[in-house]
Amino acid sequence: MSETTAVAGPATVTFSRYDDVTAALADPALVPPPAEPAAPGGAPGTVAWLRSTVARFSSGAPHDRRRALVLADLERLDPDRLRVAAAAGFDPDVRLRVVRVLAAEFGLADPEAVARDVATVSRAYFADGPHSPAQDAAVTRLLPAMGDGDEETAANRIGLLVQACDATAALVEGARRHEDGLAGVLRADPPIRTMRRLAVRATELGGVAVPAGTLVLLDIPAAQSGAPEGVALTFGAPPRSCPGRSQALVIAEGILYGASDPADTDAPAGAQPSVRDLGKGELAALVPAMVDHVLVLAADWTAWDGRPIVNADGRTYAPHKAVRRIADHLLDHLAELEARLAGRPTEPDHWHASGVTTPADLAPFTIADLDEARSRLTRLAAIWSQRIAVLPDERLDDSPGTGWSFRELVRHVAEAGYYYAESVGSTSCATAGPTDATAGPAGVAGDRTNDQMETTR
Repeated sequence: MSETTAVAGPATVTFSRYDDVTAALADPALVPPPAEPAAPGGAPGTVAWLRSTVARFSSGAPHDRRRALVLADLERLDPDRLRVAAAAGFDPDVRLRVVRVLAAEFGLADPEAVARDVATVSRAYFADGPHSPAQDAAVTRLLPAMGDGDEETAANRIGLLVQACDATAALVEGARRHEDGLAGVLRADPPIRTMRRLAVRATELGGVAVPAGTLVLLDIPAAQSGAPEGVALTFGAPPRSCPGRSQALVIAEGILYGASDPADTDAPAGAQPSVRDLGKGELAALVPAMVDHVLVLAADWTAWDGRPIVNADGRTYAPHKAVRRIADHLLDHLAELEARLAGRPTEPDHWHASGVTTPADLAPFTIADLDEARSRLTRLAAIWSQRIAVLPDERLDDSPGTGWSFRELVRHVAEAGYYYAESVGSTSCATAGPTDATAGPAGVAGDRTNDQMETTR
C-alpha cells in the first residue's frame, strides 16, 4: 500500500508496495536529494565539498560521469582476494575491518589511518550540515591519501569507502543475528530501511500524484516482502542499482564464514527446522555420523587412479585433499567454539582451504593412509560429540561471542564433511568430470546454492 504523510516542510509521500518502490527508483523525475552546495570559493576537503562531488548525491550527466569512476575502481578488485583479506584478522568494529580491506586492496599507503578517517566521515556523510571540524579534517586527510591527483576521482573513491563502511557492517551484524544468515537478512531484514527521492518535476506513482518538490520516502522492508525471489531492494534497482553489491557480498562472506570454500559460505545451519528440533544427543551424533560416512567412502579411495577430480562447483579434489579439509575444518571450528567459550578472540583465518591443491594432496592414497585418516577423524568426531554433550542446553542456541550458534556450527561442520567426501565420491567409478557434492543424509546435507547480495550504495 501507499500512504501519504504530513510533515513540516515540503509534502512527503511514503510508498511501501514493491511495484511502487521499483517504479520510483526507475522514474527520472525522482532523484536522490542533492547535497547542499559547498561554500562558494571553498577549497576541496570538507564534508560539504565531498557530498557535492560524489555520485551518490548527483543526477544526470554528473552522476553518470562519477558513477563511471566508481565502477572503474570496483573493477580493480579481485573477489577472491577480498574474501581472503576480509577473513583475516579480528576487529570488534566491523566498519574499520571493511574499510581496511578495501583500502589495502586499492593499494592505499595507510589502510588503518584511512579506515579511522572514513569511519569519522561516515557519521556526517548522509546528513546536511553543519559538519564538525573533526569531520572536515578527516576529509582533508583522506583526499591526498586516495593516491590520485584528480580531485573528482579521489572524492568518489572516498565516497565508495564511506558508503561501504556502515552499510556492509550493518549487513554483517544483521546476518549474525538472523538464522538464515546473509540471504535471510536481504530477504526479511534489509539493512537499508528507507530510501529518499526528491520530485524534480510532477509525476505519478501507484495512482498517487507526486507534485514537484515532494520528498518521496521508500519503505524498503515493506516493499521487500513483496519482492520476487532473489531480488534484494537494499541494493536499489535499475537504473541506479548499487555498483558494489558483489564486492560487499564477498567481504561480508569473508568476515562471517572465513575464506574460500563453498562449504563455508552457505546460510547458517540453524535455518533448517530439522536441526533446530534436534535434542542434544542427536546433535552430538551428527559429526560422528558424518565421519562414519566419510570412512565408508574412503575405504574405496585406495583404488584412486591419481587423476584430480573436479566437483560440481568447479573445485579440484583428491582423497588426501578431502581428508585434509575435513580434519582442518573440524579443528578450525572446534578452536572457534573453545575460544568463544573462554571469552577470547578467535584465531584469524589464514587457511588456503580448497583454494589450493598441494603435491601432498595428489599423493597415492594407501591402506596406511586410510588407517591414519580413520584414527584422526574418529578422534576429532569424538571430541566434537563429547564437547556438545556437556554444554548447557541454553548454550547451544544462545552462544557466546560473535558468529553462528553452537547448534549451527555442529550442523555446518557435519554438512561440510559430506561435501568434501562426496567431492571425491567413489573412486572405483570416478572420472575427471564434475561430481555432485551435495549428498548426505536427510537433514544434514542440502541445497548448496549461494545467494548473491551486495551492500554498498
